Amino acid sequence: MTAPSHKVTQEVIDALVAGTLATPFEVLGMHPAGTEREPRKVVRAFVPWARSIEVLRGDARVPMERIHESGLFAADFDEEIFFPYRLAVTDSEGQTWKVHDPYCFPPALDEDRVRAFLVGTEHRVHQVLGARIMELEGVQGTLFGVWAPHARAVSVMGDMNGWDGRCHPMRPRGETGIWELFIPGVGAGARYKYRVVDIHGSVLEKADPCGRAVELRPATASEVWDEGSYTWEDDAWMESRARWNPDETAISVYEVHLGSWRRTPGRAPDEPGWLPYRELADRLVPYVVEMGFTHLELLPVLEHPLDQSWGYQPLGFFAPTSRFGTPDDFRYFVDKAHQAGLGVILDWVPGHFPEDAHGLVRFDGTPLYEHSDRHQARHPDWGTLSFGFERPAVRAFLISSALHWLEDYHLDGLRVDAVASMLYLDYSRHEGEWTPNVHGGRENLGAVTFVKELNDAVHASCPGALTIAEESTSWPQVSHGTDRGGLGFDQKWNMGWMNDTLEVMETDPLYRKYHYDRFTFSLLYAFSERFVLPFSHDEVVHGKRSLLSKMPGPNEEKFGTLRALYGFQWGHPGKKLLFMGGEIAQWTEWNVDGELNWSLLDVDAHEGIRLLVGDLNRVYRNEPALHAQDFHPDGFEWLDCDDRDRVILSWVRWAPGWDDYVAVVVNFTPVPRPDFKLPLPFAGRHRVVLNTDAPEYGAPGDLWVPAELDTRPEPYKGREHVLDLPLPGLTAIYLKPDR
Repeated sequence: MTAPSHKVTQEVIDALVAGTLATPFEVLGMHPAGTEREPRKVVRAFVPWARSIEVLRGDARVPMERIHESGLFAADFDEEIFFPYRLAVTDSEGQTWKVHDPYCFPPALDEDRVRAFLVGTEHRVHQVLGARIMELEGVQGTLFGVWAPHARAVSVMGDMNGWDGRCHPMRPRGETGIWELFIPGVGAGARYKYRVVDIHGSVLEKADPCGRAVELRPATASEVWDEGSYTWEDDAWMESRARWNPDETAISVYEVHLGSWRRTPGRAPDEPGWLPYRELADRLVPYVVEMGFTHLELLPVLEHPLDQSWGYQPLGFFAPTSRFGTPDDFRYFVDKAHQAGLGVILDWVPGHFPEDAHGLVRFDGTPLYEHSDRHQARHPDWGTLSFGFERPAVRAFLISSALHWLEDYHLDGLRVDAVASMLYLDYSRHEGEWTPNVHGGRENLGAVTFVKELNDAVHASCPGALTIAEESTSWPQVSHGTDRGGLGFDQKWNMGWMNDTLEVMETDPLYRKYHYDRFTFSLLYAFSERFVLPFSHDEVVHGKRSLLSKMPGPNEEKFGTLRALYGFQWGHPGKKLLFMGGEIAQWTEWNVDGELNWSLLDVDAHEGIRLLVGDLNRVYRNEPALHAQDFHPDGFEWLDCDDRDRVILSWVRWAPGWDDYVAVVVNFTPVPRPDFKLPLPFAGRHRVVLNTDAPEYGAPGDLWVPAELDTRPEPYKGREHVLDLPLPGLTAIYLKPDR
């Protein structure tokens, strides 16, 4: 070794000390030194908290010279070629760590995938960016990568450096705007953030946009997670799902907010008492199976800062919330659901994100993720920021999030929230608050492109996975394939049916005949889309009252109306969705800070509603007539849609081939009709397969309905056979020919 000769300018040292050095690999690590005739190598390390550092080269230990009081060390070597080495770093208390130097490793990010991300064709950005545990040149560590094209400098700060954001400056990848750094020895559980010196020179501390795990709120750091640490046991489910036809399958969804379904008593007063994912797997999954539902739908478990947002203001687009456990705990939950025969759908929110400082907002000092147009950037309803769908990299980021949940967590579908707010530039905006598209229209062309790309990517990569739109307008062909001019979703929530139905059911029965057309209107468009009939969380919050409380009249009528409402929903064409609490007829609105009022089940009327929902699910699943043609007009035929004065509707649900059916009749008033005549397609005996007025459902059962009835010949309502059916008030009855 010779006397040190360290040619580092004061300007570079000042930038390194300030954490603003954009090119750390030009200074740190091993570099050529000396002259052409006398070549040497110099090793530099910047460790502000180090008392001393040695270069370990085999068995040799070479002390480094402190060349700046800030913690910049260097050592010269009479070497012509580069050689492997490690560092022995001793702190002020005399403790020594032997570490590999992050600045002796070459670039590791795949250049082709980086450039594909920038043009929007890389749909698994989380496999390129974020924090990924890996082995590089025989050394275990974590590769960090982040997109910040307008940043002046970016570094990793966290447990690995005592949260000193100057210690690990990242390498820029040319003009791509991507920054990367491999840090040896960093493994699962390490907390970190990115220290971003933005375009204006301000220092920002940002969570990882592609982070796989996050600290429990109110902490905001990302956590390194080993995505390969879980062994799945749901192969049979996944193989079966890849072959299913959702159009012809019974789909009945139980919508759940995991934090308020049940809570654990006896916790400290300041703890919410949430059930962890693994306990939810042991309690929620068997309950939903018992209730006969086919799928769970989870309000967003994407990591979010505020409990009261229910998950709809997410910041962790690749991380399940740590409120209920680790990513592997969430995998366990999904795995157990699949093993029990339940699908799991996730509410997914690509339309907006909150402005929390550690999140995506102005990530590098510019509107990188949010819309660049100030009129379009702010979402007027929720005080959040809308994504800039016009940028290919943003679309790739969001599509990657979708595929991550479906592939890495084996989820069976995504219910995409607030689609209308993405599709329309003028959504909830007044004149002058939005900018027309290039054609002068109100359609958000970037969002339309995103939605189509999303659906095509999901269907190409995840066989059997569903995409479901919460789209509240009349945008055409939402659930039609992109190859046929549609948006490409598999299904769409029927918000019109829900609003019309609830509005009539909330009306005094005496006046329902004046709104009779609202019951029948949905059948004018029922097969224009693949509809889901939802009674979701949105209908039982913010002063809207619970479903039971919406129903008019004395308590007995409230329960009867709710039973008839469920009978109408399950007999109507379309897949089904019910938010938790609806099955036990909660009196109160949903409270995110509590749990369902399970003690209600000690009351016969409430337990009866629960039993009814379970039986509706079983009849719906067992009878092909009730589900196999949910989306086809051949599966539906009115028997009588003109009984306005009595407010009674009757129809037939046909099985494929028209050789079997279930007849449905609903009396929407409390007036019993003991002499009701039901016209039917076929003569013969018919069995009552469900009667919502049965005593086991908590109904009075004042009008006895036989279990089997025979038709008699009589021309009536265009049919040749009628059934004399005693029809109780506020009742739905399902009948099936006895063949």
